Amino acid sequence: MSKVPLTVRGAERLREELKRLKGVDRPKVIQAIAEARAHGDLKENAEYHAAREQQGFIEGRIQDIEGKLGNAEIIDVTRMNANGKVVFGATVLLSNEDNGSEVTYQIVGEDEADIKAGRISINSPIARGLIGKEEGDSVAIRTPAGEKQFEIVEVRYE
Repeated sequence: MSKVPLTVRGAERLREELKRLKGVDRPKVIQAIAEARAHGDLKENAEYHAAREQQGFIEGRIQDIEGKLGNAEIIDVTRMNANGKVVFGATVLLSNEDNGSEVTYQIVGEDEADIKAGRISINSPIARGLIGKEEGDSVAIRTPAGEKQFEIVEVRYE
């Protein structure tokens, strides 16, 4: 399996979630299963089946996170010398050349993407169009809503 890029902040969030799942959620669901078993007949015990389903979800998520962290290439953009170029982890201020509106995006890994928080996936059309460009460049990006022209106003490495 190839390495998956992940920011330092994204890796830390995954580690925190893993710690919570193993230290809080897993013991809680084990306790719920034990309590449901004590109620008797397991065939018609809804609490038991719900707790087992929750346990399956937790164990699956633990495996998923451990796999992602195991295959992650953690990139600390603050230590990179990208010479003003847009790279993975960079925060980019864009100006829409059609209407003058501005938007800021940080280019992150697939699992960290959250458009409402301004984090876009490295695999998104906008990120792919920006990678390698510099401040002052004008970029045409094909989006689902059609082609848009942006000017790169600022590139930050935070």
